[in-house]
Amino acid sequence: MNKTYTYNFPTPIRFGSGVISELADYLKKHNLKRPLFVTDGTVAELSFFKKIKSDVERAGVYVEVFTEMHKNPLKSDVLKGGVVYQNAKCDCIVGIGGGVALDVARAIVLRVNHKRDLFDYDDLIGGDKYVTEDVPHFITVPTTSGTGSEVGRSAIISEDISKKKRILFSPKLMAKIVFADPMLTMELPKFITAATGMDALTHNMEAYVAKGFHPMCDGIALEGIALIAQSIETATINPDIESRSKMLLASLMGAVAFQKGLGIVHSLAHPLSSVFDTHHGLANAINLPYGMDFNYGGFEHRFDKMAVALGLGTNAGSKVVSHLFELNEKLGLPSKLSAIGVKEEDIDELSALAVADFCHPNNPKPVALKDFKTVYKKAL
Repeated sequence: MNKTYTYNFPTPIRFGSGVISELADYLKKHNLKRPLFVTDGTVAELSFFKKIKSDVERAGVYVEVFTEMHKNPLKSDVLKGGVVYQNAKCDCIVGIGGGVALDVARAIVLRVNHKRDLFDYDDLIGGDKYVTEDVPHFITVPTTSGTGSEVGRSAIISEDISKKKRILFSPKLMAKIVFADPMLTMELPKFITAATGMDALTHNMEAYVAKGFHPMCDGIALEGIALIAQSIETATINPDIESRSKMLLASLMGAVAFQKGLGIVHSLAHPLSSVFDTHHGLANAINLPYGMDFNYGGFEHRFDKMAVALGLGTNAGSKVVSHLFELNEKLGLPSKLSAIGVKEEDIDELSALAVADFCHPNNPKPVALKDFKTVYKKAL
């Protein structure tokens, strides 16, 4: 973990401590002179971001910065970013941050040369067929180990009024290169480290149990689970470069693995972000034990393999759910919805949104409205 590496799967990835120092040379090599840095307002004030910006500017590259985005990004955020890109005459986009910043950056990449209504491109209604134009050169720089959006090809953006989540998707939206530098995650607060880490664990676990046949994703997901099991507590409580590196790798792997699909946990979590503006990683962390409990019966063999990856031993799939509750406790995260303000009278609204969500059709078991209500009540 004290070396740097280059690997492709499928995006070219520069991984290792200090690789962010290569960004300026990369921009110059590709004759990119006016990047739009897309990040959130918090990251924009941190010392490492200011250093990245100053290093690039010292190389003679003009940097425009866009930070106007909500915690759960909205269509209006993307449209504003597109205007900034055009007005500043930018020639590429560099997304720097966690899932929010990278989703907004990727959606701006789409918006620049695609002028239909943004949600005409929603993948769930076949909108990817309209992604026909060239897109700007796109570079991603993750600063959290959670969503893995840096290697993705989709962005989740919400409607401004209803907060309904839409998926903008196209292989064209993949980054040309990822600079994955674990040093950029070293100063993350404990809560963000824990919540984003549980997000990565959710991606890997849901991908592994998702229905369908994809042995490559299955293998990646199991290794991602193992890396998280080895490192998430240390990365959260007493971080070092090894634990942060393993978490960043596992995050990247989870985003590749969930090309197979996700499931009930994400469909339980998304309405919490829409209705309560809950951090996505926290929403997944709370719901992960309950979602996995729902899936256990009939899929014991899958849980046995996840138990090995989690370090629980062989034939120990029955221990996975209790282990997830214990892990939340160790990381200082709640395992009850009441801890984030959910009340029993909210369950009907949350369940209606959950059953309409796009993730649970890939769950290994069918999930009906009554099932969502039952699971939410257990989690309350």
